[in-house]
Amino acid sequence: MQHAAAFVTLMLLLPNGAADSQPLTIDTNFPGGSAKVETIDQERRLIRLSPSPHRDRGWICWWYVHIKGLRPGEILTLDVGPAPWATPDRATFSLDHKTWQQTAPGKREGKRIVYRQQVDGPEAWFAWGPPLVPDDAARMVREAAARLPEAEVFNLATTREGRETPALRLTASAEATPRFGLWIQARQHAWESGSSWVAKGLLDWLTSDDPGATWLRRHADITFIPIMDIDNTQRGAGGKNQKPQDHNRDWTDEPHWNAVAAAQEGLMEIKARGNLDFFIDLHNPGPQDKDAYFYLPPPELLSEAAAKNLARFLAAARQEISGPIPFEGRTIPSGSKYDPKWQAISKNWVATHGGDRVVPVTLETAWNTPGSTTEGYQRVGQQLGRAIVRYLKERAPGTPE
Repeated sequence: MQHAAAFVTLMLLLPNGAADSQPLTIDTNFPGGSAKVETIDQERRLIRLSPSPHRDRGWICWWYVHIKGLRPGEILTLDVGPAPWATPDRATFSLDHKTWQQTAPGKREGKRIVYRQQVDGPEAWFAWGPPLVPDDAARMVREAAARLPEAEVFNLATTREGRETPALRLTASAEATPRFGLWIQARQHAWESGSSWVAKGLLDWLTSDDPGATWLRRHADITFIPIMDIDNTQRGAGGKNQKPQDHNRDWTDEPHWNAVAAAQEGLMEIKARGNLDFFIDLHNPGPQDKDAYFYLPPPELLSEAAAKNLARFLAAARQEISGPIPFEGRTIPSGSKYDPKWQAISKNWVATHGGDRVVPVTLETAWNTPGSTTEGYQRVGQQLGRAIVRYLKERAPGTPE
């Protein structure tokens, strides 16, 4: 998405003693880029910004900028607002646009936060959290397919703006008994970039030589979608509560978003084969949440058998998802008291339509902690994979390795 007036350059006379300084420039004209630049103080090396507003495209919380004109080793100051959604305790930055790390903790000043970060290069990218854009998602599934002959890249759906939704399908061994079915998706809310990194960690583990991953590939048909809201992720918009509704309030008989309609169709195809075992929807929660936890369907949607399956999986997840962002047993039902549109939430739709066998959950992984890094998120993904294997092996003891 091209951003009008997104490239901002402020050319000022340099202060005495700073003749070697270059003027700071800010660019958001790239996939996922987003910021409203309020001021640039060249003398103080301070940039004041807030997320770009995108009308009807959801929460105004995501920001992501490319800064040039830095003196290697200098301290850059970013003043960002407003709280709470746009102001993590630690922002994210990269010197090469590949490796992301957290800034030093910011200092809160009213509804804003000030980050001061030493930058050891002439340019850097700063963002609300570690970005993962549609091109990254496409590369992720292509690289996974190149490692596995049983993997197939496909387009889940073409979006309303004409973009593909990269997805991956892994097919179990023809001789596998029993044969399971998993549906794993991330990023129904575009700003929740950490959820795509959890997905990446799960996929990297799944395509590895880990014995649990090898077992799961042999025994499970797996559908994997790293980003559901492609258009808003590309645009740099929040996506949550967008018009007419966000992707995770669109699971109805007539969904507005093409990816949701395609997901519903794919899930019902797996159910028709008789092996829909998991629906896992990956998200990031609020700024006050410091752990991983699950949203669950309300009890009235679950049969006795489905409730037992869910309890067994949660026990497995508690054993495996141990940190740096641990799951310590916290769960929240998403019923009528949670949201008036509770029946249009994805896991609730799956609980209603998917049968007794399926475990439908939303995994929320904290974004506002020191462990909320690319490495920390990916670790949660690996641990989630092991929890799935633990649950399936306990449910079907004696399954051949």
